[in-house]
Amino acid sequence: MRQPAFSKSWFHFLSGLECDLATNLVGQPLVRQQVMKGVREFLENQNPVKPLVMSFHGSTGTGKTYVSSMLIRYLFQGGLQSPYVHHFSPIVHFPHAEHIEQYKESLKRWIRGNLTNCGRSAFLFDEMDKMHPGLIDVIMPFLGPSWVVYGTNYRKAIFIFISNAGGEQINEATLALWRDRKDREEITLQDLEPAISKAVFENPQSGFWKSGIINEHLIDFVVPFLPLKHHHVKQCIVSELIQQGLEVRPGVVQEVADSIPYFPEEEKLFSSTGCKTVASRISFFF
Repeated sequence: MRQPAFSKSWFHFLSGLECDLATNLVGQPLVRQQVMKGVREFLENQNPVKPLVMSFHGSTGTGKTYVSSMLIRYLFQGGLQSPYVHHFSPIVHFPHAEHIEQYKESLKRWIRGNLTNCGRSAFLFDEMDKMHPGLIDVIMPFLGPSWVVYGTNYRKAIFIFISNAGGEQINEATLALWRDRKDREEITLQDLEPAISKAVFENPQSGFWKSGIINEHLIDFVVPFLPLKHHHVKQCIVSELIQQGLEVRPGVVQEVADSIPYFPEEEKLFSSTGCKTVASRISFFF
């Protein structure tokens, strides 16, 4: 694993990440601000009192997986393929509700074993909105401000939770703020936190429902991803065309952007799928 924060090169690592987020992440000023704040504070501290715990929330296609992958790519040689990066999906790893006790034991053992192997590991939990309630609480001992758990020093680990839960509420709040003539650059975490909290942490269908992780305030940064507007989608299309080695033709960019559904019905302001379907749609126009 690269260790920029604990050597002379940590400044260049942070500068590179900040530049990459500013250049390639479209329409998410609040995400850039929150992620950089969290990572900078964590990496600059040679002796953190607890792991870095971030929770990403927003609708499909707004950049949650993209940002987590970017962060991992900067932190670990080999990115998501690094042996020190561990990715969990409830559908793949925890599919059956009747096996939840078995999953709890396996998850606890897996995290403990990997932190014993390398304290500077990363754990990504995808689709937290599909996680069985109660399962995630087995990792609580690894998230808090203790020195040692099960004989393992784990304070330099990173945990990222990714969820579509709260996306609808974030969209509604963003739309209300737009109608109040508040630009997205002016939107603050305080504008969105109550809506996210209600949708995510008080929902019986959520993996965080009645979770001790919430009650003990173990999440350091809640990161809301805003819905993307028409011009953001066009930026995604241009990036995808370049990535595929295709000519960037304004007419094609416009046609692909127009083929995507937008909401609400009257204003057609935000993309219903963010940038998620951009890559697959391009082939229809070439």
